[in-house]
Formats: sequence, structure tokens, C-alpha cells
Amino acid sequence: MATIEKTQQETSVLEAVGVNNEIVLYNDDMNTFDHVIDTLIRVCKHTSEQAEQCAILVHYKGKCTVKTGSFDELKPQCTSLLEAGLSAEII
Repeated sequence: MATIEKTQQETSVLEAVGVNNEIVLYNDDMNTFDHVIDTLIRVCKHTSEQAEQCAILVHYKGKCTVKTGSFDELKPQCTSLLEAGLSAEII
């Protein structure tokens, strides 16, 4: 009779943990849908469909995450949204 020997190996698993921030766009009563959509296309590189969906969500839900990424990537985009008169923040 043959003996089968099993060995247990310890394996280290590294997880890639990235800190993702979000630009959240908030509803206001000053900006038109067209302005919000055009700004999201220009600043966040959204497609027209993405920008329109975000504008609708902001209007009906009060806010919407429009972009995710590292803080350094999002900072200039959020600044551009604010300069365009939109209400946004990085969280």
C-alpha cells in the first residue's frame, strides 16, 4: 500500500486596496439641464447619455456620483465643475 503525503503551503495574498474618491454633483435651482449635461461632457468626459442620466438623477434624487478616482485626478475636475457654477464636492 502506498502512502500519499500532503503538504500544506502558506501563501501570502496581497490585496490591491485603492482609495477611491468620488465627485458628487448636487441639485440646484439655477443651472439648466443643458448646462449640466454640457459641463459633464466637457469636464468629466461623459458621453451624452451618461451626462443626461446624471443630470436626471441629480434633479430627482438631489445628488449623483459623477466620477470616481484618486483625489489628485478628481481635484481639477471638481474645480472645473465649481467654476462652471455647479455644486459639487469630492468625498
